[in-house]
Amino acid sequence: MDALQFVPILVVGFMASLGLTPVSRHIAMRLGVVDKPSQRKIHHDHKPLMGGLAIYAAFVLSLVLFSPPQHFRELGAILMGATFLALVGLLDDRYNLGIRIRLVAMVLAAVGLILSGIQINLFNNPLVDIPLTILWVLTLTNATNFMDNMDGLTAGFCAIASTFFMLIAFSQGLTLVSSLAAAMVGSAVGFLIYNFNPSSVFMGDMGALVLGFVLAVLGIKLKFGTQPLNVTWMVPILVLALPLFDIALVVFTRLMEGRSPAQAGKDHTSHRLMSIGFSQRQTLFILYGACVLFGTLGVLVGAAPSDIALRVGVAGLIFLVILFVIMMWVRARYQQKPSSGTS
Repeated sequence: MDALQFVPILVVGFMASLGLTPVSRHIAMRLGVVDKPSQRKIHHDHKPLMGGLAIYAAFVLSLVLFSPPQHFRELGAILMGATFLALVGLLDDRYNLGIRIRLVAMVLAAVGLILSGIQINLFNNPLVDIPLTILWVLTLTNATNFMDNMDGLTAGFCAIASTFFMLIAFSQGLTLVSSLAAAMVGSAVGFLIYNFNPSSVFMGDMGALVLGFVLAVLGIKLKFGTQPLNVTWMVPILVLALPLFDIALVVFTRLMEGRSPAQAGKDHTSHRLMSIGFSQRQTLFILYGACVLFGTLGVLVGAAPSDIALRVGVAGLIFLVILFVIMMWVRARYQQKPSSGTS
């Protein structure tokens, strides 16, 4: 498999996203699809929300033009799911549909994947693997959407994670995964140029739902020919550690504080780092660094001998638990008010 065959996908994704983002920003301002400032948000002015249109269009265009024909059925299901979630995300950005409708849409997109043959086969039991597939898609799509709370965070993370997926997939000869990951890298980086702090446009749910959905697919489709399954299941967990960590942290915190997990607030990993005193850009680069660190661990788990890979993977997961405890301490020490117990 020639690495150069993925270059056109990446380049077209990047150029299309770079060119379409200003267009999507103009459309968003004309239609009034903007994110207004509030107490729970970092930005202080109205931001156009339809950057996701550029990400989606660039992603689809690059794959339609250069995707491998032997994966037509699976690619069709992935693009249909992405298109469906892009439309739901656009409507949510404009009319605030609510989390229940978004969850139903994610389940339907996951079912579409399963019907095309894309599903987790961890236990080789459909009664377990099918619900696990739906849960994985729900978790990753929501986690990516949750993480879209700071300029450049979600687009940058998706570009980094997809780069690691592309490298791993290429080493394993996985053409479809490599193509999807290359399209993700290009479209995310092209948008990131406008979304990096200080940003001029947000991706909105239209972008975050699509990116999260595709990341979930990449995690499912990642296969290893030599490594045992009891080791390789950790690879997508490590590559996608940041959004999984953040959604677990946020949901646990809100339940502990007697709030609904769907209730927005400044309790994400990024907010906690800023509460210590880091600036937005410093926080962004810390989180980028975390993405690179855990992505590298994922590569090591996929490439090392199974005994070493198991130790590396378990060490990475233990490190995440330690970071979880530290972030809970930061919440209690720097964010919660003694009088009310909430931020």
